[in-house]
Amino acid sequence: MALAHVLADTADAIAMSRFRAQDLRVTAKPDLTPVSDADTAVEKALRATLARTRPRDGVLGEEYGVSPAAAGPSQRQWVIDPIDGTKNFVRGVPIWGTLIALMDGSEPVVGLVSAPALSRRWWAAKSLGAYAGRHTTAATAIRVSGVSRLADASFCYSSLNGWEQAGRLDAMLEITRRTWRSRAYGDFYGYMLVAEGAVDVMVEPELSLWDVAALVPIVTEAGGTFTDLEGRPGPGGGSAIATNGKLQAEILERLNA
Repeated sequence: MALAHVLADTADAIAMSRFRAQDLRVTAKPDLTPVSDADTAVEKALRATLARTRPRDGVLGEEYGVSPAAAGPSQRQWVIDPIDGTKNFVRGVPIWGTLIALMDGSEPVVGLVSAPALSRRWWAAKSLGAYAGRHTTAATAIRVSGVSRLADASFCYSSLNGWEQAGRLDAMLEITRRTWRSRAYGDFYGYMLVAEGAVDVMVEPELSLWDVAALVPIVTEAGGTFTDLEGRPGPGGGSAIATNGKLQAEILERLNA
């Protein structure tokens, strides 16, 4: 956990120096999603630190793929999204962050999300609880909400296009009609709001491991439930339903109707 914070400090310094920079360089990846020079600089710096301090651990990052352990096989792998919310970053919207996870086999045992433009950080480790604050010296334990009725719930989701492409737009929109409030906060932020108890549900139809690995321990250590759209726990299903636990079964049922 301490190393994850050191990595986040490095990421914050690099990313904030490029946020709203007039000379920010942005290109399109093959899938037409943007990548900035900040994305690549952050990931390179974190990989360099991990290669020096944890040579036995593998690394998976969004921009540079898989790097196997340099000092023999290991069950441990660091998973990095250097800037989650790159579209926000390049437009000057402050809702973006660096996601850092440590996987032990297929299980994320450490998760950290740092959003320096919001002066906010969230973190958790297996069996040690979930916390949020500006840093470890100004941290408070966080907990999911106790809302148990969909009619009282605040519901968060990703873009409507993704749900349409997944063939589940009608089911998703029907949920929005039954909830107290619905908003598309997007990316990591909706999951952190679930962990803090400010939002009760966050759903997303398509994700990569680096999008989600850091989020799972934060939500679950805060008392929530995190599965894919088929109800399988963990980050490996390529989709996500994160709730306070009390609403998980109903959301699963409605999205699979």
